Amino acid sequence: MLLRMLSRNWWLIVLRGVCAIVFGILAFISPRATLHALILLWGAYAFISGLLAFAGAIFGSSGTPWWVLVLEGVVSIAAAAVAIFLPGLTAIGLLYLMAGWAIITGALEIEAAIELRREIKGEVWLALAGIASILFGLLLIMRPGVGLLAAIWMIGAYAVAFGGILVVLGFRVKGMHLRAA
Repeated sequence: MLLRMLSRNWWLIVLRGVCAIVFGILAFISPRATLHALILLWGAYAFISGLLAFAGAIFGSSGTPWWVLVLEGVVSIAAAAVAIFLPGLTAIGLLYLMAGWAIITGALEIEAAIELRREIKGEVWLALAGIASILFGLLLIMRPGVGLLAAIWMIGAYAVAFGGILVVLGFRVKGMHLRAA
């Protein structure tokens, strides 16, 4: 039944794939606009999330204490305002958060490798992963523009690959529909 439904609507799968490919190509062509759009989209999400938290506090429908929801609403709307009115600050803040995460997890991976060296062989790979994480974090701090560009390119590459897979899937499903008919 699922195959029959998918095969009748194969073109929706292909269209979704084409949209992903177009988005990915646009991310490569205009990474700055893509980053700005993603930040604004996240800002809109944070704003709506804040409004819904306020609604939960007013109507008490979630079981969470009202003051927690009010605080969550305030934080969400404040974050949305920063994202919408200061998108550059939002992008840099996210980048530094990623850098700090990479450095801290890298240090923890190296520590784990040191502890594991008494118990297993091959712990050097974990240490190398930790070093790579630290170097990545330091690169983001030293060259934030490169880090943001790389993040957008990764999103673009993912979108193109994902879209291509959906296009192939859509045409394969179409073929199954024709064979079943």
